Amino acid sequence: MAFESYEPEQRHKLQAALKTGDITTGELWLRYFSIGGSAGEYEVDAYLQGLFSLPRLERDLLAMAANELLPDGKGPRAPYSDELPPMEPGDG
Repeated sequence: MAFESYEPEQRHKLQAALKTGDITTGELWLRYFSIGGSAGEYEVDAYLQGLFSLPRLERDLLAMAANELLPDGKGPRAPYSDELPPMEPGDG
């Protein structure tokens, strides 16, 4: 599966939210799975490391899970796919 042009930006912002909220990959995956995510914990970990691409729906479920785990009003939130503009060739 190929990366969508804005996928790296979405991943970096998700990582920032996880760091701010001190959320582990295991905690993220458990919440993600409980709301309908279908990727395994290893796939989520590989995605967070930039080694694996996930479909838009799965990335948006990860964003939802992270945002649910964040304390209210603390730091950056994880964006959904439709909140990111597509990058032009040569932008990233």
